[in-house]
Amino acid sequence: MTVSTQHPVQIELRSGRPELDARPLAKRVGLIILATDHTTEPDFARMVASERTGVYVARIPYANPTTPENLRKMQPELTAGAGLILPGESLDAICYSCTSASVVIGDETIEAAIREAKPGVPVVTPPLAAVAGLKAHAARRISILTPYTIETSRPMADYFSRHGFEIDRFTCLGFDDDREMARISPQALVELAREVTAPQSDALFLSCTALRAALAIVGIEVAIGRPAVSSNQASAWQCLRLTGDDTAYPQFGRLMTLPLRAA
Repeated sequence: MTVSTQHPVQIELRSGRPELDARPLAKRVGLIILATDHTTEPDFARMVASERTGVYVARIPYANPTTPENLRKMQPELTAGAGLILPGESLDAICYSCTSASVVIGDETIEAAIREAKPGVPVVTPPLAAVAGLKAHAARRISILTPYTIETSRPMADYFSRHGFEIDRFTCLGFDDDREMARISPQALVELAREVTAPQSDALFLSCTALRAALAIVGIEVAIGRPAVSSNQASAWQCLRLTGDDTAYPQFGRLMTLPLRAA
């Protein structure tokens, strides 16, 4: 065995500290997602994150099947999840990324739970962002596509009716596992959109943050000849606009070219 005969390295403490920036990145978007989520992080990395804007993620417990009862079980986790995102630091927006859970728990309840940990932060939920997005398109009559079962789709239909939309056609695919929903290909979503959009509808809403609809949105709009809004696209749009980013991003659909104030 070789024994080192070198003296210990002398470590010097430099006097004075370098000047610090106010933030590593100018804007901060928080993201609360399900433990099983495959889609939201990649979508927000594409649509929201940049050299200007950081996306900071916390995952909360969730177990399939996707039923209203299981979705409601996430409510007690929301405050703790929000508190794990840059504790003690402010955010420019925070999104709870589950469309169906937001509907069954309620937007106001979600906002209150998140603000226990992050007072004053603007809270985004996918269904309310979708409502704003559809109104930004001046849509009154809509078609809706969900991957859910009928049981889980029913509250969604009620939600959009309460927000003043006339639903011409509502189609669900019968899935009860969000991990399988994430495996529906973007091209399949384009074909489904063509099939399920009623001729008289002003726009199509594709519900569920698990769907890779943001990757398909431009193709969907070409296929149906009218605007399409998806859960992650609408949430990303609202988060970007809340950070003051009014840039048009047409590669992510027509909605990403509109200002938030148009809603």
